[in-house]
Amino acid sequence: MIKKILIIDDSSISIKIMKSCIPKDKDYELFDAVDGQRGVEKYKEVNPDLTFMDLTMPVMDGFQALAEILKFDQSAMVIVCTADVQIKAIAKAHDLGAFSVVKKPPAKESIAAAIKEAELALTERG
Repeated sequence: MIKKILIIDDSSISIKIMKSCIPKDKDYELFDAVDGQRGVEKYKEVNPDLTFMDLTMPVMDGFQALAEILKFDQSAMVIVCTADVQIKAIAKAHDLGAFSVVKKPPAKESIAAAIKEAELALTERG
């Protein structure tokens, strides 16, 4: 069951938009970080059930942060949320272990669907 969600994005506006897209009826605990390095630190601190992560960020990009998070927690559930929808970037994110990719700007429907998909996958994992 998803209770804690971490949003890693260097844009405070994107974080705000993402938070507004997350369904309010589930009482999720929301956390955020403004770059990949802080995102990895925050992940280790709060151990979220689900992470939404941008790819293009300063300090440590989303690809590096994804690799670090999965090195720390192989079962991490990370959904990449990016405006970079080039096939190469999406393939690289999947190859590194991202659960799925949603494009920016996010829509309530796509975020709700991504959360539902992640919840289902977590349930199947046991």
